[in-house]
Amino acid sequence: MNHTAFDYQRVQVSGGVSLNVATTGRGSPVVLLHGFPQTHLMWRHVAADLATDHTVIMPDLRGYGDSDKPADTGLAYAKRTMAADVVEVARALGHDTFALAGHDRGALVAFRTGLDHPDHVTHLASLDVLPTLDMWDVMRGTSAAVGFHLFLMAQPPGLAEQMIGATPDAFFGHFLDIWSRTPFPEDVRAEYLRASREAVTSIVADYRASATIDVEHDTASLDAGSRLTMPVTVLQQDWGAALGFDARALWQAWAPDLDHRTVSCGHFMAEEAPDVVAGAIRELLKR
Repeated sequence: MNHTAFDYQRVQVSGGVSLNVATTGRGSPVVLLHGFPQTHLMWRHVAADLATDHTVIMPDLRGYGDSDKPADTGLAYAKRTMAADVVEVARALGHDTFALAGHDRGALVAFRTGLDHPDHVTHLASLDVLPTLDMWDVMRGTSAAVGFHLFLMAQPPGLAEQMIGATPDAFFGHFLDIWSRTPFPEDVRAEYLRASREAVTSIVADYRASATIDVEHDTASLDAGSRLTMPVTVLQQDWGAALGFDARALWQAWAPDLDHRTVSCGHFMAEEAPDVVAGAIRELLKR
């Protein structure tokens, strides 16, 4: 499902992987990275706002949407690899530096892009995640049941793919329904289910990386004192109140120049409250 207001092209990145990239607007570049279980389409409302004075670049992450889905080599879905994709896509479109915003899985890619490529990322926005190390640390006790999918897809290859592949629409639809305060348009929901149904193996590989290689990379960054040096804005639901942690403090440890905001909408905030998200990105760009 292509959005009629977007231009589309395929962009080759390292390893022979080709990404589906949507663009719109003209001006200074802003790259937007989607989350789970979605595609670049989740940014359609925010992009319409930003496109009035920005070039908006929206790839489907590798393994998602209409981008290639390479076999999992242990590194293929590391956020470090996916971060390199982001820099390569922007460069292929003529931009050496860019602002970057990510939601959910895309926010984890944005986080790693900011750590690995600080000379390329001028501003960074993260929507509704914690950094990987902090996420695993706060998932404790019965309250961690809300994140059952994280533990399921962290298992060695085989079982999770078989289970999810047996009833993909029920699995992915579950998250679209429980994480949203307002229903998705039927055609958009159908597109997310189609895209996810066709990407079970690669989506599981992406999540498995967050329990393996991403933990190694983030631990090494933390130990080395690496921090996000650019201005950072974080928008989150109040997960801290539910799970018993201080989200702002956890983010502050990684992002000294931080604007942390709690929002009242559901997880899919770019679609439920696009004005809030676009406004926060615009304010970020002024810092």
